Amino acid sequence: MDADRAPILVIDDDADFLEYLEIILTANGYRVATASSAEQGLARMAAQCPCLVIADVMISYALDGWAIGRRIKSDPRWCHVPVIMVSAIVSSPSDPLFADLPESLCDAFLSKPLDPATLLGQVRAVLGPR
Repeated sequence: MDADRAPILVIDDDADFLEYLEIILTANGYRVATASSAEQGLARMAAQCPCLVIADVMISYALDGWAIGRRIKSDPRWCHVPVIMVSAIVSSPSDPLFADLPESLCDAFLSKPLDPATLLGQVRAVLGPR
């Protein structure tokens, strides 16, 4: 992997989950940046636009992940950045909890717990060949 390539930004308020994804992604040649809140994630995006964002839907017991997706997809600086949403509370982006949210806020959706092979497959699918 090109060392100058932008990192994958993982946003989740669960420190164990951040570490888990960082280990998996780093072991597979990706650079990783982490953030434990929506605000911290958006600040990291402003500092260095990542090549991909992986965000938990429920950050701090709110639907902050969708707010992150909305912000990314509506900002001309970031709208090209793919977003993978993850959730432990639902298994599909078509769940009634998300009924009022457009699917365009994310490029892929994964249910926690994440299987490493499934995660890596989705990362490759949204990033394309390296």
